[in-house]
Amino acid sequence: MRDDTQAAGADALRHLDWPFFEARHRDLARELEAWARANVPHAHGRDVDSECRALVASLGRAGWLAHAVGGTAFGGAAEVIDTRAICLLRETLARHSGLADFAFAMQGLGSGAISLAGTPAQKARYLPRVARGEAIAAFALSEPEAGSDVAAMACAARAEGSACVLDGEKTWISNGGIADFYVVFARERGMQSAAQAAQAEERARGSRDISAFIVDAGTLGLEIAERIDVIAPHPLARLRFSGCRVDAAQRIGAAGEGFKVAMRTLDVFRTSVAAAALGFARRALAEALQRATTRRMFNGVLADFQLTQAKLAQMATTIDSAALLTYRAAWQRDQGRPVTREAAMAKMAATEGAQQVIDSAVQMFGGLGVVSEVPVERLYREIRALRIYEGATEVQQLIIAREMLREGGAS
Repeated sequence: MRDDTQAAGADALRHLDWPFFEARHRDLARELEAWARANVPHAHGRDVDSECRALVASLGRAGWLAHAVGGTAFGGAAEVIDTRAICLLRETLARHSGLADFAFAMQGLGSGAISLAGTPAQKARYLPRVARGEAIAAFALSEPEAGSDVAAMACAARAEGSACVLDGEKTWISNGGIADFYVVFARERGMQSAAQAAQAEERARGSRDISAFIVDAGTLGLEIAERIDVIAPHPLARLRFSGCRVDAAQRIGAAGEGFKVAMRTLDVFRTSVAAAALGFARRALAEALQRATTRRMFNGVLADFQLTQAKLAQMATTIDSAALLTYRAAWQRDQGRPVTREAAMAKMAATEGAQQVIDSAVQMFGGLGVVSEVPVERLYREIRALRIYEGATEVQQLIIAREMLREGGAS
């Protein structure tokens, strides 16, 4: 993306004065803004894998990835992941480059289960390398028939001596094909009789037997079955496990606790998805303002028209509304309070609102707005994915309603 919006970049930091933040958050955001201007590419080529690796390494060298992992003894910036910090990081990076935001986010999401529930040995082996940008992480939960419906998971892990053997598939796996390790979720089975296996299969329609495993890239039986191309390019793949043998020491948490680990991980990073959407929306507004004030039209500029002014006002209001929900959820989680409903509200409002803001920006650009690699065109492709991953908007609506009904029933 072009770097001709320095004033707009400064304007995008105005919300740092809100009471959700501490001085360290304000300093972090300003330092990252200066670093991103100098170090984040504003355009990307066709070799997305290499660019993503380079961004991970650059973010690691600069120390930003330390905020994506927990535990100072393992390279983390703090003992626990600071939600406001990762939200500010993602918002700023997304404003500069969708791929830079992706590179940062996946280091956190891919290693989050280890930060939250890993053993000291697992943390020592993986987290320092993640924080330094020397190992790329991935989170393997979704399957061809199990996206939002985790209870439909079919990938299985059976006990075999001191190891577990994985069989099945995972898909839509970000960093698939370039990751150094994958946190994989599978239904764990012990050695059972046929009757016991049938009973377990019936119970498996829930989530009580899902376990989490760390699978290193290159493990025999792990195959990159397909690379997936999407409208906003980033490394994405379908994984196949065929007799993939993993030592039991690679299990994260106890057997059957994988679903809880997955939900805890998503709970940390879902709010940051909203922050990334804010970054995209703020960049779109900056581009729209620049376009509106310089595009000559009918003896004036586009910004002279009341229709344009009304659209700009709506865009700014939509962004601030979503930002308030996002940083409320981040602040609340950092206070140790439940944020299931608040995070869902933030994710829904920010991603849907950003889609509206970016669409308005494209409209202001006219035909130029749909020319490939023009900033607003790229933003249009970037935001579409955020409305789906880590829980589509419709799933967030169900979560919000469920929480409201549960609280209402308890009162």
